[in-house]
Amino acid sequence: MPGSRTLSRRTVLGILAMALSPMMPSLALGQSQQTIRLNVPFSAGTGPDLLARILGEELRQRWNQPVIVENKPGASGNIGTQAAARAAPDGQTLLVTVNTFVMNASLYRSIPYDPETSFVPIAEIATGVLALVVHPSLNVSTFSELIALARSKPGDINYASPGRGTPQHLAMELLKLTAQINLTHVPYAGSAGAVKDVAGGHVSVMFLPIHTALPLAETGQIRILAVGSQARAQQAQVPTLAELGVTDFDVDLWYAVLAPAGTPKEIVDRYNAVFNEILAQPSVRAVLDRQGLIARGGPSERLAELIARDRLRWAKVVKDAGITSE
Repeated sequence: MPGSRTLSRRTVLGILAMALSPMMPSLALGQSQQTIRLNVPFSAGTGPDLLARILGEELRQRWNQPVIVENKPGASGNIGTQAAARAAPDGQTLLVTVNTFVMNASLYRSIPYDPETSFVPIAEIATGVLALVVHPSLNVSTFSELIALARSKPGDINYASPGRGTPQHLAMELLKLTAQINLTHVPYAGSAGAVKDVAGGHVSVMFLPIHTALPLAETGQIRILAVGSQARAQQAQVPTLAELGVTDFDVDLWYAVLAPAGTPKEIVDRYNAVFNEILAQPSVRAVLDRQGLIARGGPSERLAELIARDRLRWAKVVKDAGITSE
């Protein structure tokens, strides 16, 4: 009968669809061509933006699905992060961010999201090394010389940051607390002005991403004294601050991808798997290395632990240093 043949064809197609569903690029049934939006709460050209564009292109190729990067900067990332938190938990909108995401929870009296409850962690994507640099006019060549000079002139030495509450700001405040020195903070409205003034000698000290510091060091505009990571940076063989006696000091930038709270586990797991595949590619690792970034990956649970641990850690630094958002 015609009706029977039609039913049989539909049944076969249904069985095939069910069998193939875990492999399909679609994140929700019947939505294979919906656009995936990678929400970056910072401007173009920043670390999160670079990573979002790498991941987005890889996703597009693997899943044959439109992927766009949406930059929504403002309020130290709070504006774009709030937008991502309010998105539908269907896997079509993800947040690509940096650890400012966690620091803001302690810095601001009120933020429009909670780092642990407003999102579901997907994966840590990469880490970036921060280098402690000085301008040559300061006449110090080693970390110990910087500490001795700072202790002899408390408050006289200025340091720059891209703004209050940024990883560079909190890293220096942690160093001040740990090394018991007093430096004066000069916050800027972004990285460009801060880097320019350190290279020009208008401000003496700063924590800089290693890929930003290296070209300036090669031309003699700054000196790299140490790195704030647990291990030495491959790009510059200078000691870590831990090697120089600053205990429990690890101020790597870390970058991650998260989904709005309520996103189903199967969607989170699918994204985690594909991001780990992408980050395992030698070509992707090479691109990140040129930007001073180290590919990470791993299970979503590890990112959840990192967020919880860093939230407590930076809350203590903010309280002990008396840092405010203004």
